[in-house]
Amino acid sequence: MSLSGWVCLVTGASRGIGRGIALQLSEAGATVYITGRQEKTLKDTAVQVKERGGNCVPVVCDSSKDEDIKDLFNQIQSEQNGRLDILVNNAYAGVQDIFTNMGKKFWEMDPTIWDSINNAGLRGHYFCSVYASRMMVAQGRGLIVVISSMGGLRYLFNVSYGVGKAACDRLAADAAIELRSRGVASVSLWPGAVQTELISELLTDTGTVDSKYRDVFANGETTEMSGKCIVELAKDKNLMSLTGKVLMTCDLARRYGLRDIDGRSVTDFTSIKFLLTQVPYISWLSSIVPSFLRVPRFVLTLTSGRF
Repeated sequence: MSLSGWVCLVTGASRGIGRGIALQLSEAGATVYITGRQEKTLKDTAVQVKERGGNCVPVVCDSSKDEDIKDLFNQIQSEQNGRLDILVNNAYAGVQDIFTNMGKKFWEMDPTIWDSINNAGLRGHYFCSVYASRMMVAQGRGLIVVISSMGGLRYLFNVSYGVGKAACDRLAADAAIELRSRGVASVSLWPGAVQTELISELLTDTGTVDSKYRDVFANGETTEMSGKCIVELAKDKNLMSLTGKVLMTCDLARRYGLRDIDGRSVTDFTSIKFLLTQVPYISWLSSIVPSFLRVPRFVLTLTSGRF
């Protein structure tokens, strides 16, 4: 119960990564507010939380609607006497559209896919970060986590997705600059491929998902791995040394000695051993390369260099 007494908010927690994060935070003792658009799925998450002995407050909230977000934070302010320790910006509405439009160029899609991907999943994150920061700055502490992905570094899925994830990373980094002196940390978290309920459904349709993505997700993280990482991150006495950074679940798993809830080690996408398995004709080399050899982070930045 390392987070006993803490107050947390996880947006988009009715299923998927958000649900997994809420389960782990509540299991650690926190009171967790969870949001989603559907009351039924929210209540399902709340039931799971309570079955584990946690405390959960489900709030129907559409992260693409300004008034819903404002009402949400007013509720937390009133019920928790202004206390909010952790915000996890996770709400996202674009997964279905991403996979149903797989393989299409941006000009071949309806331009409204931008809204599907980035209204809740970027604009909503900004609004939530504003309201959360007002509470956290007042109390002189807090942690804001923006759920992002490798799509913020390199092309992945489509144009709208990449632009949105790059903006999520920048949101976390720039907010950290202004929040650092107030004792509030802001980070971007990149989970690996995650076996969410929707992804699992889509993987059963062989015509929807490209085989290269199918293999990656088949060995992906559970939805609770990100939550395990956030719990440890929140307890880290050196948290402020990480503010403004992009953090990967594989890095945090190594930093805190974590395994996934099913006992598996977390795939390290920066491991040279792993990367070699993804290259035809030389994948055999992975068997002789030590697992501790990794691509330096500055190399990742250089590969996406635009100058």
